[in-house]
Amino acid sequence: MITLKKGDKAPSFSGKNQNDELIGSEMLAGKKYILYFYPKDSTPGCTAEACDLRDNYNFWMKRGYTIIGVSTDSVASHKKFIEKNSLPFDLISDSDKVIVNAFGVWDKKKMAGREYYGILRTTFIVNENGIIDEVFTKVDTKNHTEQIIKVLE
Repeated sequence: MITLKKGDKAPSFSGKNQNDELIGSEMLAGKKYILYFYPKDSTPGCTAEACDLRDNYNFWMKRGYTIIGVSTDSVASHKKFIEKNSLPFDLISDSDKVIVNAFGVWDKKKMAGREYYGILRTTFIVNENGIIDEVFTKVDTKNHTEQIIKVLE
């Protein structure tokens, strides 16, 4: 269950990206970032969300934001997903579920009458001081950038 909210300090985190390099909150100190959690590489909604952020990447860079995606998929899966969709940002593999649990986005889900645990699609906007400026729990995957802009401006 997501308990983090606007005004909270973002949890520290680190994990391996698609190139098997360790990245995390320590390297983002003093920077603004968009940390988005998504269920699975190469699925329709997750691809739409990643591609919307990709298509607006320069917009975010000009405003000083770094974009990082997180899922429980493997480093190899992330690498394929990035190559297939020309994603210009890092994806962290959280197969041990440390980051998703720290941010409270690993929880019970229901689909087709079946209950299971998985990632609740969520985006955190974090400022230069490591404080959460906004939390999106109802993500419009095809128009996520527009959704974020409406709240931040």
